[in-house]
Amino acid sequence: MEEIYAKFVSQKISKTRWRPVPPGSLQTAETFATGSWDNEENYVSLWSIGDFGNVDSDGGFEGEHQLLCDIKHHGDVMDLQFFDQERIVAASSTGCVTVFLHHPNNQTLSVSQQWTTAHYHTGPGSPSRSSAPCTGVVCDNPEIVTVGEDGRINLFRADHKEAVRTIDNADSSTLHAVTFLRTPEILTVNSIGQLKIWDFRKQGNEPSQILSLTGDRVPLHCVDRHPNQQHVVATGGQDGMLSIWDVRQGTMPVSLLKAHEAEMWEVHFHPSNPDHLFTCSEDGSLWHWDASTDVPEKSSLFNQGGRSSTFLSHSISNQANVHQSLISSWLSTDPAKDRIEITSLLPSRTLSVNSLDVLGPCLVCGTDAEAIYVTRQLFS
Repeated sequence: MEEIYAKFVSQKISKTRWRPVPPGSLQTAETFATGSWDNEENYVSLWSIGDFGNVDSDGGFEGEHQLLCDIKHHGDVMDLQFFDQERIVAASSTGCVTVFLHHPNNQTLSVSQQWTTAHYHTGPGSPSRSSAPCTGVVCDNPEIVTVGEDGRINLFRADHKEAVRTIDNADSSTLHAVTFLRTPEILTVNSIGQLKIWDFRKQGNEPSQILSLTGDRVPLHCVDRHPNQQHVVATGGQDGMLSIWDVRQGTMPVSLLKAHEAEMWEVHFHPSNPDHLFTCSEDGSLWHWDASTDVPEKSSLFNQGGRSSTFLSHSISNQANVHQSLISSWLSTDPAKDRIEITSLLPSRTLSVNSLDVLGPCLVCGTDAEAIYVTRQLFS
């Protein structure tokens, strides 16, 4: 992998997201958004990555990511998603959900819409309404779904003032993350190791399906759905394990892979190359998992900056496993046959890597060490 570029930005970065490339366009990712947390003032910011690799007269690299614009954000940015090319949805620790609009002609961000009390605690022991952090948001234009520490699920529509649908007591524990499964269906993960599927076509407050980790109820922090095979889902949690689920069968994960040494904060399938998966952790690491089948016999190695050390993979023999193209390589993880190659993408351990995003050959991540890392050559 080519150079990964760091920029120190004087704020802890909680979320990083690429702006989507217009459908059918051949351009690569050029602009990303970040959100900050745990700073005196928090911001949602837009950055351009420019042209890397031009050495300037001082021998340094030109074209490191440039700040295009930013806007103050009330509370910590708990999640961040692009709604479309111009709009970004931010989830706040205050329970507020804000849609920011980017004005490219004068490079500014403005508040286009806001649901200030999307998430709140009620009932005994709390004031009439005390705010609850909004922990996750997912967008599928025109819809925005939010989840929170209050166990509530909201379905918003852009340009509607009120929620279209609210499932008030969706969960008695904290909901940590949400993703779309198929358009009226969403999938949430919670603080007691459960994965729940909800169908907005159904009335009532009950999930249509519940899957869970057996044994210790390890909190799940993140979830992502395979872009082509919607029944395949990856989750990460407090124990740093990567779990792969097939929501069509069973109530437990298909495979559990030993991963990070501390909480896994985000997991992402590569959107156009989903045999590749990326995870980041509180332990300061950022990993690229390669389950592609073009290498008949992969060595089960953990690559750390060029040094290879044997990794506790779930693979023992070196039999080649010829996958049927219809079966996701993530589901056919027979320990005796399969090999997954893992590469550590950051040059050295840092403070927590809180967020990452991948698009085409580009990856961006943000850390508590107040740094943003970008690479444009993931697969080279």
